[in-house]
Amino acid sequence: MAQTILVIDDEKAIRRALIDILSMEGFKVEEAADGAEGIQKIESNTYDCILCDIKMPKMDGIEVLKKAQELKPDIPFIVISGHGSIETAVDAVKKGAFDYISKPPDLNRLLITVRNAMDKKLLVAETKQLRKRISKSSEMIGESSPMKKIKETIEKVAPTEARVLITGDNGAGKELVARNIHELSTRKNAPLVEVNCAAIPSELIESELFGHEKGSFTSAIKQRIGKFEQASGGTLFMDEIGDMSMDAQAKVLRALQEGKITRVGGEKEIKVDVRVIAATNKNLMEEVEAKKFRLDLYHRLGVILIHVPSLNDRKDDIPLLVTHFLKEISDEYKQASKEIDKEAIKALQTYNWTGNIRELRNAVERLIILADKKITKKDVEQYIFMN
Repeated sequence: MAQTILVIDDEKAIRRALIDILSMEGFKVEEAADGAEGIQKIESNTYDCILCDIKMPKMDGIEVLKKAQELKPDIPFIVISGHGSIETAVDAVKKGAFDYISKPPDLNRLLITVRNAMDKKLLVAETKQLRKRISKSSEMIGESSPMKKIKETIEKVAPTEARVLITGDNGAGKELVARNIHELSTRKNAPLVEVNCAAIPSELIESELFGHEKGSFTSAIKQRIGKFEQASGGTLFMDEIGDMSMDAQAKVLRALQEGKITRVGGEKEIKVDVRVIAATNKNLMEEVEAKKFRLDLYHRLGVILIHVPSLNDRKDDIPLLVTHFLKEISDEYKQASKEIDKEAIKALQTYNWTGNIRELRNAVERLIILADKKITKKDVEQYIFMN
């Protein structure tokens, strides 16, 4: 589908020249003879870019720019200026215009400016969509008593610098809790860096966390910045902390105590400003008794303890979770959200969810794919209970 450009200029010759040039490049072009007409068109139509003259009767380009920003702030606005109004054009850019083009318009500069403006519009739209998806993926769904308690704790803890230790079964939502703490913290505009301690071989965990210098070991062909440095100023989420080696635990403890790290193979101490949130599916006190986890590190990490209940302990939340996943997954598939009847929901509430929230989401996705327009109890029995 052709992108649409609105040209606003009181000089008919300029309008015709711009329309001819842009049309030849495959753009759909509409025109307005003055600012007032331009605003009317902006109100009632959608455009991918606006080209507007600075000096016009009834309403000048700066006024049109201001009004356009109120009506459609995401449309890139390019001003067209005569030689005597360059300063005004620069001022327009300061006030939000994407760029300006001098009269008579140079063909190459015109097309480059328009394409750059549209690329920026697309990038802004993609960024907004990505932020929306991230926000949705971090949403905590549930109104059960355990979930209300967790949300209340997060609201109290997030604005502080306190370290948090999150416990709970795999798939229960520990990462979600960590993200919400970060999003509500004073560090929300800084990075949230995640590291899964269980997924990294013990011989590489120190390099992953603290980085390494070139030549510090056989495969260290260049310097590497570790997770602590990457997260400096923000939050470091250390998932499955109970699987970390004792040697790595000692270095993490030092980093927490002193706010400094040393890269593997390096000698220089590097200051880091990191808030650490840790999570585990293990009972760390049992690990301490088995001499697999340091007691002093446990106390450093566990300033605030948050336990995320299993889905089997919060089955009252299943209706809300299912509704949420139906909408979320249907949006991902770009299709209308399916309905689910009450008996199907009740059936899901009787199931033993050993995989917790992750398993429930997979089940909902399976039902969306395999069931008809409305998900029934029979669908649940056929596609969930029989698996």
